[in-house]
Amino acid sequence: MNVFSDTAFDGHEQVVFASDEATGLKTIIAVHNTNLGPSLGGCRMWPYASEQEAIHDVLRLSRGMTYKSALANLPLGGGKSVIIGDPRSQKTPELFRAMGRAVEQVGGRYIVAEDVGTSPEDMEQIASQTKHVGGINDGSDPARTGDPSPFTAYGVFIGLKEAARFKYGTDDLKDLRVAVQGLGHVGYHLCRMLFAAGAKLIVADLNKNSVMTAVNEFGATAVSVDEILSVDADILAPCALGGVINDRSIEKLRVGIIAGAANNQLEHDRHGDMLREAGVLYAPDYVINAGGVVEVHYCREGKPVSETNKHIEGIAGTVREIFDRAKQQNLSTGFVADRLAEERFGLVRKAA
Repeated sequence: MNVFSDTAFDGHEQVVFASDEATGLKTIIAVHNTNLGPSLGGCRMWPYASEQEAIHDVLRLSRGMTYKSALANLPLGGGKSVIIGDPRSQKTPELFRAMGRAVEQVGGRYIVAEDVGTSPEDMEQIASQTKHVGGINDGSDPARTGDPSPFTAYGVFIGLKEAARFKYGTDDLKDLRVAVQGLGHVGYHLCRMLFAAGAKLIVADLNKNSVMTAVNEFGATAVSVDEILSVDADILAPCALGGVINDRSIEKLRVGIIAGAANNQLEHDRHGDMLREAGVLYAPDYVINAGGVVEVHYCREGKPVSETNKHIEGIAGTVREIFDRAKQQNLSTGFVADRLAEERFGLVRKAA
């Protein structure tokens, strides 16, 4: 197993390996950076093919959380944890209580939250062993359901409107054509907000029932998952898998803006440069999809949803700063976003 030589290792402060023989727990906790505060990041349970794959994933994801929290103006650093196992067959309450003990041993430098393969119920088990858990709903605010999806969608909506203002001179979405790829929790909430704002929706998802619901509720136009990236529209909102903006799809794009919820939309960094050269404005995904992280933080702090939403609305200012800098310096928005995040969390790069 390699940690320091893994391509995703980026000056991580701490990487912890923990196990519990009685429950079968095998977990890795990565703390990337705590300059702004304790690291926050979800706990992902996944049947990794190898331990090296799990190491790479936790290093990559924890680094991403540092950048996301910094650009969301949160007093948090970046961390992540992974549990090696199949969430469909290997989950037990005892395993997650053991995970809670592992988190507790990190001493508050890492705050765990829900992620792929874990649930609010799993977080409750972890919380029985440690206070360092985010997103636990205490029921004090009736507007808080425990589901971060609407908050993630709201951040994307705010970022998308700011992109429209920058590109088209107005954030009025009435009659703008927005192609939404993916109608999961976040994608569907985003569609609802776009519809309320008067946008014309084009949608695609592998789940035909979700597509038909969007057609009936929002008057959306349905296209296949193969067509959605090449439709003639004003805005493309990728809300499904990552890596959808690549050499093949860029050639087919017929939109002026890309602004969606999916993580890691660019297959490679160079695709950000290709979008800039093609005249397509890209709202960096980890900037505008940070609403869920904001809600996890405010929920943990015991603050009302109204304050969560006010903070999320601040995403517009960050997006605007990124667009302005990118235009002035003739750089890709993704490159500028990374540098702005590093300014905020105080990364000092060594001279070449």
